[in-house]
Amino acid sequence: MDITTALFYVFSLVLLGASFRVITASSTVHSALFLILAFFNASCIWMLLKAEFLAITLVLVYIGAVMVLFLFVVMMLDFESTQVRESVWKHLPLAGLVGALIALEMAVILIGGFKVADAPVADAAAQQMGNTKLLGIAIYSDYLFPLQIAAVLLLVAIIAAIALTLRGRKDSRHQDASQQVKVKKADRLRIVKVAPTIEQPAAPVEKNEGAA
Repeated sequence: MDITTALFYVFSLVLLGASFRVITASSTVHSALFLILAFFNASCIWMLLKAEFLAITLVLVYIGAVMVLFLFVVMMLDFESTQVRESVWKHLPLAGLVGALIALEMAVILIGGFKVADAPVADAAAQQMGNTKLLGIAIYSDYLFPLQIAAVLLLVAIIAAIALTLRGRKDSRHQDASQQVKVKKADRLRIVKVAPTIEQPAAPVEKNEGAA
């Protein structure tokens, strides 16, 4: 066993463990942190496969942007984790059935891609261009329509995350710029007439004439 194979097994074990903790952690923030760990180990496996562009894209896009945004959304939502766990156990049979069906469909479609004999062989021109340029050509020529669908789904996810954070909360304090612009002087300043108070002078103290 060479060093590359040993590193692959190490990264794969950490990736599987982190993925399992994503769905079993009681805290949503902990689940997001374990998902970051899973993404990082997946990028390391991409590096072992000499796909440097995919590895750095996974780190910059998913870990550096998407997961940080997800953490901010989770912290700002501030929902009760007890209710979420109860709803998860309530819908667990249906979710398990849907997950098994999805896994079976993916296995039927992807099982042919694991045949080593049918693997494509890169020619000399493709090796000179590099995997980054070849990936760009494949995405923007053969997979342009799925790429546009993925972009629309990401846009909808961003809008949904922003809409969730804009819900009204009773304990939040914020300023409404439109109300500040529309304010009038009578709303901010009130002149009250107060009767003046005049202090009465103190009565003079009479001296006792019989005093010594």
